This record gives sequence, C-alpha cells and structure tokens, in this order.
Amino acid sequence: MADSTSNLFPNDKKLYLLDGMALTYRAHFALVRSPRFTSGGICTSAVFGVLNTVLDLIRREEPTHIAVAFDTPEPTARHEAFPEYKAQRDEMPEDIAKQLPLIDRLFEALKIQSIRMPGYEADDVIGTIAHQAEAKGYRTYMVTPDKDYDQLVSEDVFVYKPGRKGGDAEIFGVNEVLQKWEIERVDQVIDILGLMGDASDNIPGVPGIGPKTAQKLIAKYGSIEELYAKSSELKGKQKENIESNKDKALLSKDLVTIQLDVPHTVDIDQLSWKSYDTNALKSLLTELEFDAIGKRIFGKSFSAASARANVVREKRESEIQATLFDEPVQEKTIRDVPHSYHTIHTAAERANLIAKLALQDSICFDTETTSLDPRSAFPLGIAFCFEPHSAYYVVCPHNPEQAQAVIDEFRPIFEDDSIEKIGHNLKYDLSLLRWHGFEVRGKLVDTMLAHSMKEPEMRHGLDYLSALYLGYKPIPTSDLIGPKGKEQKNMREVEVERVAEYACEDADVTFQVAKILRADLDAAGVSQVCYEVEFPLVRVLVDMEYEGIRLDSEALHEYSRTLSGEIEDLQNQIFAAAGHEFNIDSPKQLGVVLYEELEIEKNPKKTATGQYSTREAELERLSGKHPIIRDVLEYRGARKLKSVYVDQLPAAVNPKTGRLHTHYSQTWTATGRIQSNDPNLQTIPVRKQRGREIRAAFVPRDENHVLLSADYSQIELRVMAELSGDEAMREAFISGEDIHTVTASKVYKVDPVEVTREMRDKAKTVNFGIIYGISGFGLQQRLNIPRGEANELIANYFEKYPGVQRYIDETIAFAKEHGYVATRTGRRRYIRDINSKSKTVVSAAERLAMNSPIQGTAAGQC
Repeated sequence: MADSTSNLFPNDKKLYLLDGMALTYRAHFALVRSPRFTSGGICTSAVFGVLNTVLDLIRREEPTHIAVAFDTPEPTARHEAFPEYKAQRDEMPEDIAKQLPLIDRLFEALKIQSIRMPGYEADDVIGTIAHQAEAKGYRTYMVTPDKDYDQLVSEDVFVYKPGRKGGDAEIFGVNEVLQKWEIERVDQVIDILGLMGDASDNIPGVPGIGPKTAQKLIAKYGSIEELYAKSSELKGKQKENIESNKDKALLSKDLVTIQLDVPHTVDIDQLSWKSYDTNALKSLLTELEFDAIGKRIFGKSFSAASARANVVREKRESEIQATLFDEPVQEKTIRDVPHSYHTIHTAAERANLIAKLALQDSICFDTETTSLDPRSAFPLGIAFCFEPHSAYYVVCPHNPEQAQAVIDEFRPIFEDDSIEKIGHNLKYDLSLLRWHGFEVRGKLVDTMLAHSMKEPEMRHGLDYLSALYLGYKPIPTSDLIGPKGKEQKNMREVEVERVAEYACEDADVTFQVAKILRADLDAAGVSQVCYEVEFPLVRVLVDMEYEGIRLDSEALHEYSRTLSGEIEDLQNQIFAAAGHEFNIDSPKQLGVVLYEELEIEKNPKKTATGQYSTREAELERLSGKHPIIRDVLEYRGARKLKSVYVDQLPAAVNPKTGRLHTHYSQTWTATGRIQSNDPNLQTIPVRKQRGREIRAAFVPRDENHVLLSADYSQIELRVMAELSGDEAMREAFISGEDIHTVTASKVYKVDPVEVTREMRDKAKTVNFGIIYGISGFGLQQRLNIPRGEANELIANYFEKYPGVQRYIDETIAFAKEHGYVATRTGRRRYIRDINSKSKTVVSAAERLAMNSPIQGTAAGQC
C-alpha cells in the first residue's frame, strides 16, 4: 500500500475524483444491520457514510481539487455491444434511490462539482479526467472501493480506497497494483478482469476461470490475446473451456476496459476546492439530524435536535398567539403603548406608595442591582406594579446604610403573608432581600417557573414571554449598559430616569404576563406542580443558599499536598511502565504508548478524528490487560479531584460568612431535579476514599450545630410501586420488607430466607434496571450472565409484578397518543420521537417515556 503523499508534495495540485455511486452503495450497506433514520423515518445511512468519507478525506489529504462522478440511466456503448450487460443486477434498493437527491444536495453544500455524462459510466468519466489531469501536472486520486480502477494507475494516478470506521485509507500506485495482482504491467489488470468475468455486472468471462486462475494465466502469458495464441500449451478441461469461449473472453476484456476518451466539458482547473457552503451544509445537517457531525464541523452551538425543537416551538408560538391576537402580531415598544411610570425619590413618596401596596392582594416587584450575584449585589432600586401599564420605581441611595434604610421601609409589604408576590426569576430577588435581612412572605408566583412548567420546550426569558404573550418588545438591557464585553457599563453608571423606566417596564410586563399564564395553568394541567411544588420551593432554596455550609479549608489545603504526592507517584509508575516520560494528559501521546508501544490491544478503538480512544469507559474495559491502565485511571481521578474540588472549593468560601453558598437551579433538568452550581456540590465523588476525604472537609459551623444527612430509601422504586399500583410491590414497602430480597425471592422463585447475597445483588440490578427500560442484552452486560438467564430474570420480574408491566405499557401508549408524559404533580416531559419510524429511536423514546414520570415524581418528593 502506498503512503499518503499529501505531506510529501505540499505544493502539488492534488485532484480527488470520487466514484459517487460506488461510495453510496458502500456507505449504505456498511450500516445495513443498524441503519440510520431521521425522526420522520427517512433513511440516511448512505448520506451519513458518504459525508463521513468526504470529510475524512478532506481532513487527512487536504485536496486542492475535488469532484464526484455518477453513473446515468442512459445505455452505454457496453450495452450496445452486449445487451445483457448488467441485466441481472438487482434493482437499486428503494432506500438508496430515495437518498440520491439528498446526496446531490450534500455535494452541492460541500461545493464539490458533480459530473454526469449521459451514455458513460462514472469510471469512464473518472478515467478520462484522471489521465487528462496527469498531463496537466496533477496528482490524481480515484476515490473508490472498486477493483476495476486498478487498471488506471500510473506514475501520477492512484486508487484511493477509503478506510472504514475512521481507519487509514489504502492508496495504490503502480507498485502496489503490480504486487496485488502479481503481474508485470498495470494494463494486465484488464486481461485478468476479462478472463474471470464479473457476475454482478453480468460480464461472462471464461466459465471455470476464477480470479486466481486468471491471474496465473495472465502472469504467464501476458495478455488474453497471447493466451489464445499459445492455448495449445494448456491441458484438459481448462484448455477446452478457454478455447471454446474465445469470443466471450475478448468481449469481456472490452467490457471491463475503462474508457479514456469520454467527451466532456469539465474544466479541471475549475474543480478547485476551498470550503463548503456554511448555510447550506448547516441546513442539510439539521434536516438529516446529523447532530454529532454538525457539532464536529460547526462547534457545540450546532444542534439538529435544537433545530427540530425550533420547528416545534415556532408552531406552538403560532398556536398561542392565535388565541391572544385577532391579527398577525405587529410588535410594539414602550413608545407605542400609553403607560404611567413613576420614579420615587422622597420619604413622602415612599410612604404614599407603601400605603397603596398594603391595599393590594397581589403585587409584582423587580429589583435593579449592580451584580448578577445576589450575595454581593448592591440594590439600586425596586420597581412595583399592581395594575397594567402602571408602575413605580423606588430609588435607593448610593450609600449602603441609607439604601438599607430605604428598603427597610418596605419590610411590612415584603413580610405580609396576605400579599401575593409576583416576579420573574423570583429566587434572585428573594435572595437579594435575604442577604439584606428580609424573609419575603406570602404566596409566590414566578412567571419563569410557570412558563417552564406550562411550555417546557420553549424559552423562558422575560423578553421572549413579553413578545409571545403581549406582542411587546421591552427595552433591551444593552440599550442601558451596552453589549457584553470589557466596555459594558454597570447599571449604577446609568441615569436614574432611564433605569427607572427600564425597571418599571419589567415589573409591568411581568405583571401582565403573569395574568395570562395564571389563567392557563389549570388548562395545561400544571397548576399543582406550580403552586404546590415549584413556587413554594423558591423560598426553601433561598434559605438553603443563604445558610450555606462551612468548609474546613485548612484540611483541604493539607489534602491537596497529599494528593500532589500521590499524583507524582502515579506519574512515575506510568513512566516506568512506558519506559519513558510523556504527557499523560495528552490523549494522542497516551494512545501511542498504550496501543503502539505496549500493544495492549491489536485493534484499538478510534475516535471520529482517527485518534486512538483513551476515554475512561474504554480504559475501564481494558484495565485488566496491563497495570499501566489502572494507574492512568487513578492518575486522572486524582488530578480531577485536586483541580476541580480540593484546590477550588476553598476559593469559593464567602469571606463574610466563612461558608460555601452554592446556587440551586429549578429549571436545569427536564425531570425537575435541582442542580447545584457556583460551586457544584452535587458531583463530589464519595464512593472512593479520595472523594470521601473531600466530603469530610464539610463540617458544622460551630459547636451548636451538627450535620444531618437524610436520604429517601429507594425513592424511585417506591414511586414505581405507587404509580404502577402493583400490589406485590406496594405490600413489600408497606410491610417494611427489603425490596431487593423480596424481588430476588420472586424472580428466583425461592423463599426469602433462601435468598443469597448474590441473588439479592442481581435482583437489585433488575429492580433499578427495569425503571430505565433495561433489555435482556443490557442486563446480561451489567451482570455478566448468560443472555438466557438475563431474559428469564426479566420475564420472572414481570410475572411477579404484573402491575409494573401494565404501567409501562399504559405509559408508552399515553405518550404515543399525547406526545408527552407527566409526573404525579403534572410536570410534563414531551417525547417527540415516540412515533418515529426508526426502531432504535422509538426504543430510546419509550425508555424515556417510562422513566420520566418516575424520576420526575421522585424529584418532586425529595
């Protein structure tokens, strides 16, 4: 196999000619056992494979020129000479035929010229252009898996056979072709192909002469013509077959000979390639749902799933606005809508406003501050609204003590249980007030949370809600402080009157949006989750964030020094095993050490970019093959703990309180689980000793406090028992029995006293696996047991817990009919792919459908 010449001749003109149909068939059948479909059921296997092949070629070889040639349906000279040519070939598979227009669009988006010459096949077109390009000083690579192209190689014309699954391509020049076919001249490939024939193209060849015999005969006699000139030297049946089929042999030679004189109008110099059409390629990748490729090309911002969600969202936006507006929305601004906004400066004005607020059943408020962090933000003012198009902005002095005195005047309002408080992202405002000594009381209504429950797949920003529900565009923040960046101003630097108008508008818009949303919560089935779970939870999270937790920073500093020593020891062990030093943190260098130098695996997995895979899951799989792998995993774990937790957590301690104060988000996950961030205190690993050392650094704030650890026992299984109504499972929990022992006794059909530890452990895996839709194959992999035993365990489970099977079936059926599932309190999870034509996609959607109500209900209880 020839080496790639892309680095040897950096200034050469390199032309790559792709055999479009050969690559299409190859790509389609490479995925025939696990074909790709869009959520709409369109097969995309061939497009996916061709795109990957082309992108890999461009990345590896950096072509200066590139084109693709396709066959056409018109008959060729071969059909005229031999009407039976390709007559027995099966009709093109329907899935491939449907993808050809998509493949045309793909090459158009890639800005690669497609060439079709009626009456000529792609190999004739490629052969002609390749040899004409050679005469013009090009090095030409014919990109194809087809062996027939071997006859075309010359000093500057090569066959380029793409690798599979990211593997290296095979490049055949003259020497490689001669070695492959064991011949002396490249043109002898034609004679071998002619003698052996080709059943797929219905080229007859000589009966009884296969590839090996054909090669030996041509190697000996040089050509078909010379073979017949000396056929008397042959013996027996072989001589008879060859002499009686001379016409077929010569005809076959003509049929397999690729033409080099196809008339065409292609300007080779115009086949130069610079880049793809960004917009066209993004659009196509989005349509075909090629999310991973899109992100590889365009970065993390690309998301086909997001694009599909945009279509769904836009449809829903139209539906909502059709119920609110009689005519298409003409978005208005503050200049178009009459309003009455007041700036409050004096004590008398504040007293008058407080008197008005005290008479209200419900008020909306919005704080303006100097920072997005409520723990350190300084209040600039507070806007209040209790009727549409009217609002008040209370200005806070720049002096902290005076500012505190001003907001203290409103304490009776904020702490009045009888006044409902409305806001958008209320947790920020309540946190700010909490850090200034307030505990806001009364019912809460948060428009951001309400909308995230009602329309979980939409955006929830106030500007978006204003445009959607009011047809109104609020003043952009950037109009006051400028775009994000170093030059952006602080809100304190903006004129008070402009801030007042901005803040009053926010409170006014929020008040109006809340009125519209409130009316829809019951109809959407989410009033319970809003009023009983999400809104009350805001106050709880504010208190949790405010209280924080004390950290023994000195203990972590000491542990950091210990970890440094352990990391150095592991590093030395790894270097000793490798025999030299290298950058362990470099996946590329580590891959070379593991797979090339130590040869831990003969055929190691590679990433999409062709690099050796050193992902944790892959190293875990190989961990028993060499001690270095376990050391690498330990090294990585220790490095991550040190950098992410041990060294970072002390820096997050609030100097005023001496405690860590994380932020908790209610809208981070689709299931409703709370997310901790800045810093994240939820992902500290505790299953290994190193992680437990970090957890030990969290201590009571003083001798008058203790740490209380609380956890629901098997909460998701309890939820499953409740949602499914399965009597056997409910009884196990009600009676206080160990659910895993009970399950083991049922699936193994033994008395509970006969259940072994191994049985219980397996039953535990089954219990939790069922919640996540585990299959027999998945359980087999998880427990390392025979497939038959895994299937039997699952079958026995559903036999003993029939209510669980019924729940799963009914939940999936509901999702198929309505497009969503819901928790006990009404939180919805939309399952858009539940009715896909792709079995793989549907299976994943069904698992999501059955699990989401369980996870979401559990999240709502914890």
